[in-house]
Amino acid sequence: MENRRITVLSAGLGVPSSSRLLADQLAESAKRQLEAAGYSVDVETVELRDLAVDIANNFVTGYAAPHLAEVIAAVEASDGIIAVSPVFSASYSGLFKSFFDVLDPKSLDGKAVLLGATGGTDRHQMVLDYAMRPLFSYLRTRIAATAVFAGPQDWGTAGDADTSLASRVDRASGEFSQLLEGLQPGRKLAPMESLPFEQLLAGISGAN
Repeated sequence: MENRRITVLSAGLGVPSSSRLLADQLAESAKRQLEAAGYSVDVETVELRDLAVDIANNFVTGYAAPHLAEVIAAVEASDGIIAVSPVFSASYSGLFKSFFDVLDPKSLDGKAVLLGATGGTDRHQMVLDYAMRPLFSYLRTRIAATAVFAGPQDWGTAGDADTSLASRVDRASGEFSQLLEGLQPGRKLAPMESLPFEQLLAGISGAN
């Protein structure tokens, strides 16, 4: 059974935060759909607020503290990324952008990405297409066609079956899951991970 690694990045500042709630829903839906397609799935969720000091220090010193370095390595080794940010001043949060600024710009090349955002009014949903999508296009990722915005009206209500948060989450996660099927162009080995002997042998045979 093939494995898929997903790293979930939530830039919410509160505990709990609506960004984390949305991130969890997207991750659970993607995991369920990938498992239904025959994959095993490992999901790692990261609260970027826990890394705020390390990220700031990285800008000053040029070096990542151990915890930040572990998260960066996990992101680079993942097959897919679910990235969710609250909206501040009509854009993603500074913390969200700062994390991606400390990454090697080439490290996300080809990775599947699912975008999400939360805000206090539906007017903020434009951040998905006019701020977040351009950022990940610049990083040369493969972005799911549907992104999900969640406002106050989306929590605690079922809503219309076709427009409810749950239906939008499932649709976006389904597109993200499809990106994760088959050969993954952005895949890198996790730290200390080695290929099975059979796969190494196949690679040697193919080179002859």
